[in-house]
Amino acid sequence: MIRIISALLIGVAALVPAAAGAASPIRLADDAPDSHVVVPGDTLWGISGKFLKEPWRWPEVWRLNREQIRNPHLIYPGQVIVLDRSGPTLKFGKRVGGPIDRPLYEKRFPQVYSQPEQAAIQSIPLRAIAPFLTEPVVVSDKDDATAGVLVATQEGRVFTGAGDTIFATRITPDVKTWNVYRKAKPLKDPVSGEILGYEAAHLGVARVSADPDEGPQEPAEGKSEVTVPTSLLVLSAKQEIGKGDRLLPAGRPELPSYVPHAPDEDVRGHVVSIYNGVTETGRYNVVSISLGKRDGMEVGHVLALHRNRGEAVYREDNVGPAQRFRLPEQRYGLVFVFRVFDRLSYALVMDSKGPVAVADSARKP
Repeated sequence: MIRIISALLIGVAALVPAAAGAASPIRLADDAPDSHVVVPGDTLWGISGKFLKEPWRWPEVWRLNREQIRNPHLIYPGQVIVLDRSGPTLKFGKRVGGPIDRPLYEKRFPQVYSQPEQAAIQSIPLRAIAPFLTEPVVVSDKDDATAGVLVATQEGRVFTGAGDTIFATRITPDVKTWNVYRKAKPLKDPVSGEILGYEAAHLGVARVSADPDEGPQEPAEGKSEVTVPTSLLVLSAKQEIGKGDRLLPAGRPELPSYVPHAPDEDVRGHVVSIYNGVTETGRYNVVSISLGKRDGMEVGHVLALHRNRGEAVYREDNVGPAQRFRLPEQRYGLVFVFRVFDRLSYALVMDSKGPVAVADSARKP
């Protein structure tokens, strides 16, 4: 009886080879397996790291075109990924048969098969960036100028929390849920000094509980006309909420299943800030980069971090004029861009040999 001992490989369509123009050959991981079965909790970065020394070069071994990179939607738990070392390329594999060996030829009857629907795996660990996907985080001057304003609190309290009522103006009637924030420090480019945005302190979430009356309220005798603000119920509060705080419509942007890939053009930016105000950070922490939509940044871009070693001054034998030397930068890590604003991006540190610091360079890898 002939038994099947090999896999039937199903190739991924190759419309545009992504490896064209690559800076260096693809390097396989030292212990790269022949195949991998996708399981819940896997990420695109993690899977590619099993096969490649440079996980961000996944699209090149998959031979994905640009549209597939933008929206692959093709990796699900239970699928088998097979490595063809001659390329190298990665393909989908399908095992013919199952736990019980079957003959190559057997009589078949119509059957109905079903399996639970499962979500496609994400590019990076979602839990590490979830708060940054739902909170305003970076606010521009334009956003702040049109944001809702908290003008009063329940019973005149100085600060409020979950379960309390607040009153705000400039609340759009068709938006029911709002993020409450307090504009914090400006984010400046560490080289040019340009203000790229403001990092907002997320205070909580509020929901409209009552709409203002139609038209102005009847003024009391001897007093001018007054405006009735919108009433909102505070659903959750991370910090105390008070008069003067701002509100923006709450959204729930989801991380698209973008494959990690390098920018098309050479870009150069810097680490602007490290979230939570620390001076240094490491793997799986969030940093802001001085590159945004205006620079062509998009979700899924991978940037290499280069350490700024500064300058050195040398005077030979302590005589004569001093010589100044700019020390060469050292590449030490990778970041994955997951949220993009006009002039800034938030990125997750995926690999780092040493601490990440403000003013370090971020470039096309």
